[in-house]
Amino acid sequence: MHKIIANVENIRLDKYLSTNLDYSREYIQKLIEEHLVSVNGEEPKASYKIKLNDEIIINEEALENKTDIVPTKMPLDIVYEDEYLIIINKPSGLVVHPGAGNYQNTLVNGLLYYTKNLSNIGGIERPGIVHRIDKDTSGLIMVAKTNKVHAILSEDFKNKRIKREYIALLDGVFKNHSATIDAPIGRNENNREKMAVTAENSKHAVTHLKVLKRYAEHTLVSCVLETGRTHQIRVHMAYIGYPVHNDPVYGTKNATEFGQFLHSYKMTFTHPITKKEMEFTCPLPKYFEDYLKTLE
Repeated sequence: MHKIIANVENIRLDKYLSTNLDYSREYIQKLIEEHLVSVNGEEPKASYKIKLNDEIIINEEALENKTDIVPTKMPLDIVYEDEYLIIINKPSGLVVHPGAGNYQNTLVNGLLYYTKNLSNIGGIERPGIVHRIDKDTSGLIMVAKTNKVHAILSEDFKNKRIKREYIALLDGVFKNHSATIDAPIGRNENNREKMAVTAENSKHAVTHLKVLKRYAEHTLVSCVLETGRTHQIRVHMAYIGYPVHNDPVYGTKNATEFGQFLHSYKMTFTHPITKKEMEFTCPLPKYFEDYLKTLE
């Protein structure tokens, strides 16, 4: 529980609290919606403009007790861990965090069983989660143990200081050795669950592609993200006519249960506390490797 005496005025309650606490504005709004924030004994809206000397009480523990996220024992492939962060090799098929009614068997459920030391800056449904990768994308994902580390890493992602390299198998034979796809990504106007290259309500997106190996009907490529938009690699590859193989959403053929052949292979960053340069890689999943052998 937090108690704050306001030292400014005429600022929205949610904005003031997110600025003064290690919580996102979205999380603060959730607390307010759940009537867990009071101002001078009253329960205001997020848009309430605070006044000097307002007494604000935030009872975030009550929200945490409401969550349906159950710690679940599961194998975690931990590539690296210290007192500040964890690097995990996520298997294909594992959802990163709960949402949309799915509160079971996500990476977050496993993390909550493994450790109590996770940041909560992103809200109760995303403890420790600094960034995410899709359910059927495998490979490296970073987890923060403290709010300070989470905030630093979030800024590093935002300012492109964390480098991520993916390996993808594409349908079709890509002729050039390399390419840069610079095309804005936003919601698909005809299907809000999909993303698309579009000029409407979109964000700048850049992917750098390099060919690793060509097969008779496929191409193995390395993709380096300059930006981090939802489904970025999958959307960009489909846009240029070489969709990620077995992609159930953006591919052109019926996909198997494994999903898209896309793997978060390498992550390079400066440690948020020690400032040491860190680089981690993890091998392709066995299913991915075995499929490549059938293409030889």
